[in-house]
This record gives sequence, C-alpha cells and structure tokens, in this order.
Amino acid sequence: MKYLFTLLFAFTFLFNTVFAQADAKKAEAETSLAPTKNENSLLWEITGNGLQSPSWLYGTIHLIGKDDFFLTDSTRAFIDRAKMVTFEINMEEMTDLSAQMGLLMKAFMDDGKTLRDLLNDEDYKVVSDHFNEIGLPLFMLERIKPMFLTVLASGDMSPTSMSSGEMLSYEMEIMELAQKDEKEMGGLETMEFQMSVFDSIPYDAQAKMLVESIKSADAGDEEFAKMVELYKKQDISGMANMMGEEEGVGEYEDLLLTARNKNWIPVMGKMMLEQPTFFAVGAGHLGGETGVVALLRKEGYTVLPVR
Repeated sequence: MKYLFTLLFAFTFLFNTVFAQADAKKAEAETSLAPTKNENSLLWEITGNGLQSPSWLYGTIHLIGKDDFFLTDSTRAFIDRAKMVTFEINMEEMTDLSAQMGLLMKAFMDDGKTLRDLLNDEDYKVVSDHFNEIGLPLFMLERIKPMFLTVLASGDMSPTSMSSGEMLSYEMEIMELAQKDEKEMGGLETMEFQMSVFDSIPYDAQAKMLVESIKSADAGDEEFAKMVELYKKQDISGMANMMGEEEGVGEYEDLLLTARNKNWIPVMGKMMLEQPTFFAVGAGHLGGETGVVALLRKEGYTVLPVR
C-alpha cells in the first residue's frame, strides 16, 4: 500500500518532471518582473497588495535522493510561522484510501485500449524489455495510460528504490512538519484536475513520449543529476536555462503549465488575505515571465528572495 500511495503521488506531480522544461523556455524572454540571476532562491517572501502579514513561496523537487535533500533554517522557520501550508494539491487528500483508489482507476485507458494497440513491435519490445529490467512485467500494465508508465519507467520510481527510502519527497517532509504543529493544509488545485489533464493528450502521443523517455534514459539520468546540483545551489535561473535547452511538449504547454500558474494566483491571493500561508510548489513553476513569482508581482505583490 505504501508503494501504491507513492506511485499515486508521483502521478499527480508528473507535470513537473515531464512538462517543466516547456514552460522554462519562456524564461529566456524575462521581463523586469521575472526573477533575475541575482534573485536566485527557492524561498520567497510575499507582502503588500493589502496583505496584513507576509506569506511565503517555496520551490520543490517532488522526488529527490535522500542524500541530496535539504531544508534551510529559514524555510523551517517560515513553515513554523505560517498558519496554513498549501501544496499544488491538498496532501491530506492523498491519505484517503477511497480517494486514492478512485483516482487510481482513472489511470486506465478508456475503451479497452492497451499499449500494444499504440506501438509497433519494435517500440513495444523496447518498452517491455525496460520494464522487465526494473521488475515490472509489462503484461500487468498494458491498460495503464502511457504518461503514467513514463513515471514508472524511471529507475527512481522502481519498487526497490521507493521501498528502500532512497528517494524523499519535499511535499511529504513539509506535510509532516505541518501536521506536527496541527496546521491547516490546502491545495491550489484538486487531484481530480491533475489526473484529468492527462486526458488532453492523445494516447498515441503519450505512447511516443514513453518510448522516447526510455530510449533517452541514460541521458535523462545525467540531466536530472545536473538539475539536482542546480537545485541545491538554489539556482532557479540555471534550472530554467537548462530546462529551456530541452525539447518540451509544445502544443500542450499552455494547458499543462502556463494556465495552471495563472489559475493559482487568485487562489493564493484569497488564502494569503485570510492568514499567513506557506506555499510549496515545483521549482519549475517559479521562474520566467509566466512563472508564479512574476505573476504575483504583476498583481501588485512584493515578492522577494530569502536565502
């Protein structure tokens, strides 16, 4: 059950591992409201625009090796000061077993479609061989939507790495700190919404992305290692530049990233007016002219980095 929960957690945050690079391309056209190279930080304080007290914004990597995980003293202090802790989705929803099982059912393709229907023999063998190597026979996963299989294709998401505790989740660690102090928790969007977004991408396009992700697995591991190093340096500009060099998801970018960032701003505004709130979202959402920092500034908030 713990592994099932972890897989569901990864599914709901797939936007930030598969799609983040597309949004980062817009960072190259930074405006004066987008974070500059001198403002590199994972932690930001939000004030002004009618707020009676500050709130905070923190950029995460949703899954990271336990040896690379860190939370600064400032971050812990602001979590402590906040009255509410808010994630992309309400993390407490993910502990509800009935909700988990209901959402897991949405991971299956409609109309009896299987992966075999979407791939030629050569590509199917590539996928099948890869999943056999990581201990997940493909016959058990034939009807799972290919985008979800892209998550499972990562070695970091294999049963061994997940059950051994080699990978940690920033959201889970921050949630535990919030629960310890019995803080209110919230979400900027729902689990149902995040799961439903996958349906906007045709199955054949998802299958193509799956094959490409497996074929480039070694290069992807190297890229992720570089990304983690930039993350540890809190270099969000470097992360944006690095992601901007990679091929994104083109026509799905606005729906999967830009529109979501814009949708979050009024939700954040309402929460911040009510009480000091600590927001934890994927670091890929912070930078660039359509990132959360710039969008908050456009609404009249003062958003400053904290190191």
